[in-house]
Amino acid sequence: MQWSPLTRKRGITVKLNLSEHVVVVTGGASGIGRAVAAGFLDEHSKVAIWDVSEAVEITVAELNTSGSGEAIGIRVDVCESESIRDAIEKTESLFGPIQHVVHAAAIGSGKFGAPFTNLKPSDWPRVLDVNIMGMVNVAHAVATGMQARREGTLICIASVAGQIGSPTDPPYSASKAANINFAQCMAKDLAPFDIRVNTVCPGMVQTPLNKSVWHAWNEEQSPRNQRSYEDWAGEKIRNVVPLGRWQAPEDIADMCVFLSSDRAKNVTGQTINVDGGFVMHW
Repeated sequence: MQWSPLTRKRGITVKLNLSEHVVVVTGGASGIGRAVAAGFLDEHSKVAIWDVSEAVEITVAELNTSGSGEAIGIRVDVCESESIRDAIEKTESLFGPIQHVVHAAAIGSGKFGAPFTNLKPSDWPRVLDVNIMGMVNVAHAVATGMQARREGTLICIASVAGQIGSPTDPPYSASKAANINFAQCMAKDLAPFDIRVNTVCPGMVQTPLNKSVWHAWNEEQSPRNQRSYEDWAGEKIRNVVPLGRWQAPEDIADMCVFLSSDRAKNVTGQTINVDGGFVMHW
């Protein structure tokens, strides 16, 4: 067992006992997924980063310089079951049975959808395929092995947009609501096998996906009404986030790592917001 470098430098003495555990992070080449991969590496886990982007190899090379855990990168299209099966075979041949999965692979429509009639029905299928069926494909592929071993955790990175019906990108919001619902279905089905399933919902995080929402909005404005990303996002933070600050990718990663550990052994079927108080259910 190893002491987590991440928790040591923050002055917290916590053992999460994830050393040598085999972790898959989908969509781990950038953004939140990359931070999640780095968080597990800090715990000395073995991390397989699955991503459709060729940048996955660059990410792995950079993360492996940390000297903690070990990362590998595999090009995977979560919309293709055969691609996922190949990735499982490669991961398990190098690292052993998959114990934890964090599913972060997702896309937006790339358009500003308020009102929803700004979009066309043709803007929806690709988002739903990647964000919903991608999660379904990965879950079906990894669940069988976890059931046989009677252990495992699955975490889906959803969004507060899936809880509040955020109008900025309706296909994205709808897909994230589906992620939350399916995670609860899985949590019930897999609980008898001691497999835990949870959803983590980021709030306002500075990622390429978040910036694309601003860009789509800004493109629709007259030159007089256009704003910089910093001004646009800063006003939103002040208006909707009680703590009044951005959430960092590392904040999401910390929650995912914790939920994958035995410290969260009685947490399943939950939707946990890491959002500075953005979503509060009274």
